[in-house]
Amino acid sequence: MRKGFTREPKRDEPATPGKNYITPGGLERLKDEHRFLLTRERPAVTAVVSWAASNGDRSENADYQYGKRRLRQIDGRIRFLTKRIEAAEVVDPETPRRGPAAARAFFGATVRYANAAGAERVVSIVGADEVDLNRNHVSWVSPLGRALMKSAEGDNVVLQAPGGTDYLTVLEVRYGRIEVEPFREPPGAEAAGKGIPRRGEAPDEG
Repeated sequence: MRKGFTREPKRDEPATPGKNYITPGGLERLKDEHRFLLTRERPAVTAVVSWAASNGDRSENADYQYGKRRLRQIDGRIRFLTKRIEAAEVVDPETPRRGPAAARAFFGATVRYANAAGAERVVSIVGADEVDLNRNHVSWVSPLGRALMKSAEGDNVVLQAPGGTDYLTVLEVRYGRIEVEPFREPPGAEAAGKGIPRRGEAPDEG
């Protein structure tokens, strides 16, 4: 097994990415959420706010106050998603790589490594918007992602995390499809209601 180099993350490296690298599946999820909020959830909440506003004193109208607060949250999320989508630079892990780069861990790589105690783990290096610890998807700007970046099979790297320092041995680097959890309509979404209340009627509660 090749003992290559021991790489420590540079302390002057930026903590946040300058570019929004993302996999095709990750970008699709952002677009699906953006579309849902813009075309379904926001119109549904707006209709409820309009209904609530017709019911008298807005200062003591809980439905109205909650709806306005929810609209602000939705608009903030839409702005955030718009910026992330516009800044996205798609990197497909399934694109064939040639030369030395094919054997080293870059964005989109799936890496198998062992820590100092010998425990093995497999992680996929993805974008900041795709982190999913249940699927072992870690951000390329996280301490672990940065420690593994540019490493190859047999390399020893140093992981400096908030919980302490660990020494990792890279066992395998490969590229292939990374399954991203698709966007799903969140439970309790206003758009999932049975309908928008008509003037003078209460919203459906179930």
